[in-house]
Amino acid sequence: MTPEPSSASRALEAAQAALAAEHAAAYGYGVIGARAAARSAEAREAYGGHLSRRDALARTVRELGGSPRPAEAAYALPFEVRTPADAERLAAEIEDRVAGAYSDLVRAADGKLRREAADALSAAAVRAARWRGVGVAFPGLTERGERARTS
Repeated sequence: MTPEPSSASRALEAAQAALAAEHAAAYGYGVIGARAAARSAEAREAYGGHLSRRDALARTVRELGGSPRPAEAAYALPFEVRTPADAERLAAEIEDRVAGAYSDLVRAADGKLRREAADALSAAAVRAARWRGVGVAFPGLTERGERARTS
């Protein structure tokens, strides 16, 4: 029987996953910013927020005893982004994925880190709702249910 991972190792693993989500979000917003002409200011603001959270997570990973995962050179987008509507759809999807990563961090962490993860989850859910034009009942959990149904 495999031993249960410690709460510290679960928090580190979830922080690394959230960091990876922030790296991907920053990359995605580079694409979004080039296509979301009417909402370019909103895209720039979200991009800056993701960079800030990325930097904070890198510090958190170090504080938890890990080595922050570096960003990939490029990320595969879930679909081709040609129009402003495509860019908005991509932004909503990115925010859903970020919310999912922070949802895991909320479950794995405690104290200050849990509060920070909950704040990041909430911010991602708000951004997703703005991009999509509608919110979801349980941000960070919706995409997990969709993956389970398609698996």
